[in-house]
Amino acid sequence: MAKKKVKKNPWSPVYWPAWFGFGVLRLIMLLPYAWLMRLGRAVGRAGERLIASRRKIADTNLRACFPEWNQQQRDELITRHFESLGAGLFEAGIAWWKPDRVLKPLGHVHGLENLEQARAVGKGVILMSAHFTSVDITGRLLLLYADFCAMYRKNENPVVEYVMGRSRDRHTTGAIQSNNIRAMIKALRQGKAVWYASDRNTKRSQAVFVEFFGQMASTNTAASRLARMTGAKLVPFYGVRRADGDGYDLFILPALEDFPGDSIEADSLRLNEMIESWVRQYPEQYLWIHRRFRNRPNRDDPSFY
Repeated sequence: MAKKKVKKNPWSPVYWPAWFGFGVLRLIMLLPYAWLMRLGRAVGRAGERLIASRRKIADTNLRACFPEWNQQQRDELITRHFESLGAGLFEAGIAWWKPDRVLKPLGHVHGLENLEQARAVGKGVILMSAHFTSVDITGRLLLLYADFCAMYRKNENPVVEYVMGRSRDRHTTGAIQSNNIRAMIKALRQGKAVWYASDRNTKRSQAVFVEFFGQMASTNTAASRLARMTGAKLVPFYGVRRADGDGYDLFILPALEDFPGDSIEADSLRLNEMIESWVRQYPEQYLWIHRRFRNRPNRDDPSFY
């Protein structure tokens, strides 16, 4: 008999330290944007020294994805990556709490007409993205120009889930848990846009193994299957931090032609190659601390990590 999950109470005393942490973060959000980014990078550099296990994961990923790099190149990229992660922490706070009038000047949108053209068909849009470190704020910035339903994974910490949930409820037209396929289908058939990212390690029952940076990666097939079921257009979208500190570039590309294609495997490889091309442009901003290659093509293959 399956054990019933107990709903965690975010107001329980055991979570008071988490509330204290969010309170401190909320106060820090009063600082100017430039100060927040400098502080975030400093926090990220400290994190690189303190979280050795995540640094090791990033190094393993970079060894596999950029075999032509030497150790010095990897070390330099990892340091910049942790700075980017630290900035991403404060960007999440900005996305949760800053008003639209403060946020709007930070967003530089390219290709909004591509999303508008895809939506005009009336069959829904899969807004295909990827896990860059600025994903929270770039998603919030896009919401200032276009409404969409946000996909999310429920956080195990009820305090984090409460804070993030309130932000999702305020700013999106609907939030859908990543495992709720029925809700995704319903939203797409209603002509809505749904933000989705397929670039995380995925359990075998929902995945195919196709190449990503030359490695066989367990890749979610939901985008291909949803497009087949609903006729939705797939519009690529990604957002990155500007090198000059002047906010973020939001890139909305034309809807993919002939998608879905002949097979789910071909579709999944096509999306991986697309995301790889983005990552190669902004490698320090991609989520290298994620165990992207954790699942192996054969169960008896040696562990990647």
